[in-house]
Amino acid sequence: MFWIICAALTGAVGLAIMAPLLRGRGQVAQPAAAFDLRVYRDQLQEVERDLERGVIAPEDAARLRTEIGRKVLDADRRLSQAASGGAGGRGLLALAILAVLFAGAVALYLREGQPGRGDLPIMQRIAESQRVYENRPSQAEAEARAPAPVVPDVPEDFASLIDQLREAVARNPDDPQGLALLATNEIRLGNFAAARQAQQRLVELRGDQVTAAELVRLSALMIEAAGGVITPEAEAVLTRALQADPHDPQGRYLLGMLQLQNDRPDRAFPIWRRLLEEGPEDAPWIAPIRAAIADLAWLAGQPDYVPPTLLPGPDAEAMAAAEDMSPEDRQQMIAGMVSQLEARLAQQGGTPEEWAQLISSLVVIGNADHARDIWTEAQTRFAAQPEALEIVRQAAVQSGLAE
Repeated sequence: MFWIICAALTGAVGLAIMAPLLRGRGQVAQPAAAFDLRVYRDQLQEVERDLERGVIAPEDAARLRTEIGRKVLDADRRLSQAASGGAGGRGLLALAILAVLFAGAVALYLREGQPGRGDLPIMQRIAESQRVYENRPSQAEAEARAPAPVVPDVPEDFASLIDQLREAVARNPDDPQGLALLATNEIRLGNFAAARQAQQRLVELRGDQVTAAELVRLSALMIEAAGGVITPEAEAVLTRALQADPHDPQGRYLLGMLQLQNDRPDRAFPIWRRLLEEGPEDAPWIAPIRAAIADLAWLAGQPDYVPPTLLPGPDAEAMAAAEDMSPEDRQQMIAGMVSQLEARLAQQGGTPEEWAQLISSLVVIGNADHARDIWTEAQTRFAAQPEALEIVRQAAVQSGLAE
């Protein structure tokens, strides 16, 4: 159906362009000079008739013949130029150029396009994404294919210290502090594979006591060592981290990246949208999300999505100035920040954590009645999200607005 529509549109445009040229070839053109020539000849005959009837004198007839004769010669010259100019030739040239353009467009598509590729309905695309997901390379394969790391220039004494650290860890491979320190410094040197090995050993030593942050770090190092590919092994570590802490922002960012790598923007968008709305704006994952969220929303079928404009918090100068304020001025500044937060939540919505913050802040500045109104509104807004509602409820309980 798509190609039928394209062919029909192309044919319609081509006919619209060629129609005037074809009409010009099918009709005998009447240049303006030919019309003028007929008029001047009629005028000469009229002069002769007027002379015979005695309407004009012979000398006037001679003068008119001379004047009209000059006009006849000029019209005849223009008519000859129009005939030799080849209007039909220009039409043929235009048709030839148009044909070349159409042929060039077809040739360009056959070379750069994919004319043999069939349509991809949504279910087929999902199946293709699943196939890509299931056929990812292993961690070892991805690391073998990854480009060689770029080793930065480091001072000689620092390189010597790193060598000593490696030797110390090799002598005592069960020292968690040494492994963590080695992983950190290997990252600084761009040795992600070595950093991954140190972090993996650390996670093994931690056993059941391993933290979500340590697991997320291991997953991130596995991805770096694999050249950016989230392998099944890295995904397994990431899943374990999110099971330990479902709210870990870096883990959720990597989960969204996993969905993108497997062509599932519909799954990546809600993950990254939530992270963007939660902030903070200076978090390392916010910049790449903000740069991609508009395109991601379009691919996910939500082209009308408008990213939130996060209001900046007080900077260091504002905090320093607040220390020198009077209690009344400081209270006024805090009230202004709370008003900004409330306005943003009313206009753009926000996370349950932000609603909880608003309730707590209103109580702190002595506006408990309004905080109670916000709590009532939050119960309606998050009625279908029990987990989100619980976050807001905890803030209301701590503020004495709920039990």
